[in-house]
Amino acid sequence: MKRLAMWVMAALMALSAGFAGAADVLLGAGDVLKISVYGSPDLALETRVSEAGEITFPLVGNVALGGLSVSAAEKKLGGLLEGGGFLRKAQVNIIVTMLQSQQVSVLGQVNRPGRYPVEGKRSVMDLLAMAGGIAADGGDTISLIRKRGGTTTKELVDVVEMVRIGNFTRDLDVMGNDVIYVERAPRFYIYGEVQRPGAFRLERSMTVLQALSVGGGLTQRGTERGTRIKRRDETGKLQIIDAKHDDLLQVDDVVYVKESLF
Repeated sequence: MKRLAMWVMAALMALSAGFAGAADVLLGAGDVLKISVYGSPDLALETRVSEAGEITFPLVGNVALGGLSVSAAEKKLGGLLEGGGFLRKAQVNIIVTMLQSQQVSVLGQVNRPGRYPVEGKRSVMDLLAMAGGIAADGGDTISLIRKRGGTTTKELVDVVEMVRIGNFTRDLDVMGNDVIYVERAPRFYIYGEVQRPGAFRLERSMTVLQALSVGGGLTQRGTERGTRIKRRDETGKLQIIDAKHDDLLQVDDVVYVKESLF
């Protein structure tokens, strides 16, 4: 319920932000544009930006629009029509009917993985809300992979902690071709004399006693005495630890509950 409440809050924040104005969109290859010129219906055109970032427009030929905002593209086309002597005052309007160049991939443990358009300024939380939020098996920390100037960087963002404390300085901005990846939540394992042995989500600061509760408690033959934690260290060597109720579990710990001898 706690995670659900956080995601409801995040979704509301993303929706309240609204979509940025079309003038903020940077055009690129694959975008479909609907272009009209006031008073000149014969110049109306619906076209797709080529891989070279160009369109072919009546009277002026090939025009490079890749990397321009919608408002800048409107001004450029108007200037070409006026500069060529075709119109005295050209009022050009562009509507982006399909935005393919500026898309972010949201992958991994989200409810609706896929590619989502970035219209104007968007952040990690906006994209996660578009993808339906982190799925039940998703971890609290996401990876943001960004490509800027030929360099690829990876940032980790603790989404749940960010929402919990209300500090959104790590709600990083995203751009087209960025990747948001949500890994599976860390797990622990419990077996032996418990009601529900198996693998379970490892919550933050989870203790051995809480793990026993998640496992449904002891069977009639189980005993808390002699409970063990099997853990591998950084070198991969297996350690066997005598467990106390308040001991904190780590990722991939295996809790073993022994059978009572009496």
